[in-house]
Amino acid sequence: MPSLKDLRNRIASVKATQKITKAMQMVAAAKLRRAQTAAEAARPYAERMEVVLGNLASGITVGPETPRLLAGTGGDQVHLLVVCTAERGLCGAFNSSIARLARDHANRLLAEGKTVKIICVGKKGYDILRRQFAQNIIDLIDLRSVRQIGFEQADQIAQKVLGLFEAGEFDVATLFYSRFRSVIAQIPTAQQIIPAQIEATGVSSDAVYEYEPEEGEILATLLPRNLTVQVFRALLENAASEQGARMSAMDNATRNAGEMIKKQTQTYNRSRQAMITKELIEIISGAEAL
Repeated sequence: MPSLKDLRNRIASVKATQKITKAMQMVAAAKLRRAQTAAEAARPYAERMEVVLGNLASGITVGPETPRLLAGTGGDQVHLLVVCTAERGLCGAFNSSIARLARDHANRLLAEGKTVKIICVGKKGYDILRRQFAQNIIDLIDLRSVRQIGFEQADQIAQKVLGLFEAGEFDVATLFYSRFRSVIAQIPTAQQIIPAQIEATGVSSDAVYEYEPEEGEILATLLPRNLTVQVFRALLENAASEQGARMSAMDNATRNAGEMIKKQTQTYNRSRQAMITKELIEIISGAEAL
């Protein structure tokens, strides 16, 4: 049975932790508003880019002149997984859910005899995946020094992926991130970015478009930019999802701390009452003995 001093120290410790989790929840709520606004603002541009590329792709025939980012290498033996997670923890299952999706995808590819290479964007994903795929990880992109994610960081990641593709290091690239839906719902997502999966969507079946220059030349310029746009969108979705998950996790931690304080206080009061009763019995018994 712990002493009254031990119970008081335990209650004080939990109260201090509760103050920290409450402060982190409020900070995450403030950051979430900006991150959510940025993520939602990036969606229309990325979606419209896909529509434009779909219209362009529908007007060309796959052949030797087709951009490799659209047609691919003709094989799928080597796969590159770009896993985007957070740089910090204390955000519930946010990081582990993305890493689990990437791990399942990698295990499935390895079971099929494919070669898997992994680029980790974010330290937490690297810490999780290196336990099983240390030899498959070829690079870690650390964004801890970046206060606010911008297009520049996305372009650096995209250029690294493009450089590997042009060097023949992989055939298929898949991007892993968490799509933001709400504070309590973040959806782990796997999106193939090379070769680009573009649905041919036209505004109208009767619409006829004339492009200057030719569709293939326009695609050769837009496809690399689309890769950067998709990476940028993934980073912004991740930033919003991370803050939403952290806000929810810290709210749960704060409420759990409150329940723990309540239980410990009840235990403390009962122990104190039992000790007082015991002392009174001893005093009364001594008085009667005299």
